[in-house]
Amino acid sequence: MATATLTAAAPYLIQQNYAAYTDEQHAVWAELVGRVLPNVQKHAAREYLEGFEIIGLQPDRLPNLAEITKRLGPRTGWSSTPVSGFLPAPAFFEMLANRLFPTTTWLRSRESLEYTPEPDIFHDVFGHVPMHAHRVFGDFLEHYGRVCAGVSDEQILEKLGRLFWYTVEFGLIRQDGEIKAYGSGVISSAGECQNVFKGGCAIHDFSLEEVIRTPVKVDELQKVLFAVNSFDQIYEAMHEAEQRVGRGTL
Repeated sequence: MATATLTAAAPYLIQQNYAAYTDEQHAVWAELVGRVLPNVQKHAAREYLEGFEIIGLQPDRLPNLAEITKRLGPRTGWSSTPVSGFLPAPAFFEMLANRLFPTTTWLRSRESLEYTPEPDIFHDVFGHVPMHAHRVFGDFLEHYGRVCAGVSDEQILEKLGRLFWYTVEFGLIRQDGEIKAYGSGVISSAGECQNVFKGGCAIHDFSLEEVIRTPVKVDELQKVLFAVNSFDQIYEAMHEAEQRVGRGTL
């Protein structure tokens, strides 16, 4: 899609100046990756691990978004599109609906390795983008954006936001008799990963009804998360959510 056709998101689109990254920033990226990669290799869903290879992430160099998009485009049509920072909801939904994932280009400092309140390129790319190489997940994410872009009721958007939180951000899946992570919040955070896989978090079977009734906690480790049996479940849940929005029963 040509970015010129965007309206709400257009003011936030930027170019990634890859050459401007310093040796220190590449070193911080490498340290961030080194901290979480052992957990990721052990606990991530196989689709995430496959996506990591497909998009060509490097453990010691910050990602070049244009190069990632060259790899993603022919596979799923998704683009890692650089933006200036946090987007208002209409801009965010508009981008997702057009398979443009809003990706920040700044990287946290060495003093903020453990946590940053605003997503940076590590969270956005390392956490999210490998899953965009998976067709069903990519279709779900586009559909989510299209549905949310057509909703103005804040209460409905909050419930749809819970679906995003418990899938895209903190989603789990059962694979080969084990719980695996595909959500970016678990993938990119050593603390959240430890919380999930060392028993600090209850894991429920995924159901749209329970997900949309479970409030989001952004300022503490997660107390309950949801595991699907396949990515078809979240794709089907998005269609069910859309139908409920249309009927006024979400």
